[in-house]
Amino acid sequence: MIDLFGGHPETTPLSDVGDVQFLDTTLRDGEQAPGVSLTPEEKARIARGLDRAEVDYIEAGSACTGPGERETISRVTDLGLDATVTSFCRGIKNDIDLALECGVDGVDIVVPASDKHVQRKVGTTHEENVRTTAELVEYATDHGLWVEVIGEDGSRADFDYLEQLMSAALDAGADRVCYADTVGHATPDETLEAVSRLTDLGPTSTHTHDDLGLAVTNALVSVAAGADLVHGTINGIGERAGNVALEEVAIALDHGYGVEPMDLSAVYDLAQLVAKLTGIPLAPNKAVVGENAFTHESGIHTDGTLKDETMYEPYPPEKVGRERRLALGKHAGRAGVEAALTEHGFDLDDEGIDEVVTRVKAIGDRGKRVTDADLLTIAEEVEGRDRERRVELLDLTAVSGVTPPTASVRLDVEGEKRENAATGSGPVDAAMNAAEEALSHEADASLESYHVDAITGGTDAVVTVEVEMSRDDDHVTVTASDSDITSASVTAMVDAMDRLVERGDAEVVADD
Repeated sequence: MIDLFGGHPETTPLSDVGDVQFLDTTLRDGEQAPGVSLTPEEKARIARGLDRAEVDYIEAGSACTGPGERETISRVTDLGLDATVTSFCRGIKNDIDLALECGVDGVDIVVPASDKHVQRKVGTTHEENVRTTAELVEYATDHGLWVEVIGEDGSRADFDYLEQLMSAALDAGADRVCYADTVGHATPDETLEAVSRLTDLGPTSTHTHDDLGLAVTNALVSVAAGADLVHGTINGIGERAGNVALEEVAIALDHGYGVEPMDLSAVYDLAQLVAKLTGIPLAPNKAVVGENAFTHESGIHTDGTLKDETMYEPYPPEKVGRERRLALGKHAGRAGVEAALTEHGFDLDDEGIDEVVTRVKAIGDRGKRVTDADLLTIAEEVEGRDRERRVELLDLTAVSGVTPPTASVRLDVEGEKRENAATGSGPVDAAMNAAEEALSHEADASLESYHVDAITGGTDAVVTVEVEMSRDDDHVTVTASDSDITSASVTAMVDAMDRLVERGDAEVVADD
């Protein structure tokens, strides 16, 4: 036993901790992030992804929100998932009844814990709050539900009262209680003390927020104090600064302590899905799932990584469903450029490689990112290679102001004229859908990422769009600029597909 913070309760070393489970609240607390609203089908897609990742509990929503939310929760409960599906309930009996209508396996009942919530928000007394909580637990368990009681604003509660309240919940039959740092107020030593008290009473969960940037730390401290269930969201989305990111807790427990709370190989696809459906993009430098997490540009780092993959990474990208990438820019070194050229099928002599390095650095010095297409164009020029396009955009038409927006594209794919029309949420989405559909017959490629890289000012603004597309294990990144964002988007996609088709043909020739 070790004492992490002098004078506070003893903890279990994390390396000695047994099973730790997750309760994902992306569909409830995560959806409370400003601007996020998920349809029943979108919630079902995320729930299936969580189940594939072996998350044990999924909070599908809050049944009291309204008929639409109950339809959504019912959609999730009808999926036949292995996970326990729950509904968030206020300390009101009718909320439990509404959750029962949705067919959930359990309920997370939130009751006030701090004086701010007991007296000022709910307008009750400490004694009445304890009595009501016990009655709600008995009602829910009598109806066959798994029950967790959450002490809202527990981090700002009097810990003696929090202990009394949670003890009453467990005595009434609750399966577990939850320490909630509702406003991200707590420091690690405060979390340690509160959770240690609760784990002495019975099974305890922890629910942390990131307002102080301490969500992961407080989750790990909670586990060290005996909590065996961690609440969180994928990508850390949620109100204000967000909830704790489950993928970050998962990798910390797995890499640091050998504890495996979920299938880590599924987290990247899940993170991408949540980012796409919520409209909240992943920060490039985000741990585990950010674009830069396994990307190396620095010449020193790239050279070291090529010699030993563990040189500048704490764990292999494959552990979390990722791939390592070598980026090129002003910091690129000769080893990285040579490796990238080899990957793309170029075999330049030393003089040719030096020329490519010089041009790559020149682009980087101008503040631009060097994409795969940039590198290939430079290498082709240095090598003196004449290149024939396989895929070319011939015509693009997009119509907005109608419902739904529509677009059509006409392409030349290795001499074959193709035309396709599609709809979308906007003209860009419609045009991208049309291009992707027209191209899928040839290359079966997928659009991995899309974002606007830069926009100039003024009414004649030029937008730069960057897309990443993949075909089997092959990835390519391309940018295109235009005053019309729809044109820039489709041009970038077509150029990426042109490169993928070319490389696929080259691989076939090499195999022959």
